[in-house]
Amino acid sequence: MDGILVIAKPAGPTSHDVVALVRRLSATKKVGHGGTLDPFATGVLPVFVGSAARLVEYHLGDAKAYRATVCFGATSTTDDLDGELTPVEGGGPSREAVEAALATFRGPIVQRPPAYSAVIVGGRRAYALARAGERPVLKDRSVRIDRLELLGWDDTDPDRPIAVLDVECSAGTYVRAIARDLGDAVGSGAYLGALVRTASGPFRIGDAVDLDAVRAAAATGPDGLRRHLRPVDTGLDAMARVELTATEVAEVVRGRMVSPAAGLPDVDEATPILLSSEAFGVVGVGVRRGGRLEPDKILIERESVVAG
Repeated sequence: MDGILVIAKPAGPTSHDVVALVRRLSATKKVGHGGTLDPFATGVLPVFVGSAARLVEYHLGDAKAYRATVCFGATSTTDDLDGELTPVEGGGPSREAVEAALATFRGPIVQRPPAYSAVIVGGRRAYALARAGERPVLKDRSVRIDRLELLGWDDTDPDRPIAVLDVECSAGTYVRAIARDLGDAVGSGAYLGALVRTASGPFRIGDAVDLDAVRAAAATGPDGLRRHLRPVDTGLDAMARVELTATEVAEVVRGRMVSPAAGLPDVDEATPILLSSEAFGVVGVGVRRGGRLEPDKILIERESVVAG
């Protein structure tokens, strides 16, 4: 059971809960996900099953896209609806003020992660410190906002207007922090009221499978679940790649360096190279070493390879 399962995560379960469910349904120990979604958030959660789990690290830098609902008129201890809310004095911002402020968030920006986040501070998670009553000191981080547009505006209650934003950003961006800082920028508290991840790298919400469909597919047997799996190298088109012969595959699965007949990509020695074969599909990942190819991660079993 090897491949990528693009899940449409519902509100409620954690990303870890989804991974645990897929691990049970697929009867596969090696399962990981490509970027945490908070429990209240919904949307695209790529889950990497079997050998694909060893390639998760090459997706961690994937850009993300979100549909974010920002509620003005109050602050939150967690910067989202799950925290303790504190109303702010004064009226809410106008649509024009919010649209003007959005321009200052586009492009490269510096962002302070939320106090309730998984950032490690002094060897502990920031959220653990915050829950213990401590105030974690979090360092600012550089992120990139490629798109930030106002899609909807509801000022039925002018003191507590609600904005719906379309966000495209770099990996590591906290949308909760955008909501918090947007509130500060317009002189009103704000927090994230809802969040839908519409894309994670090449994986789109329109192609995602909900958990009920995953359960139903798994109930029909392994082949039912396999039909929802994407190939293990989906989304890695930008990686350098080399095609190996069957004989070269037999060598690299034994940890031996080879000089591929197809040649090596013109990349630095530290650059990962995806290894594939007509007979075995994706074999693993290697790196250049002195003009030769050194295997780094091998995804197929040695016993399955017979030298040509």
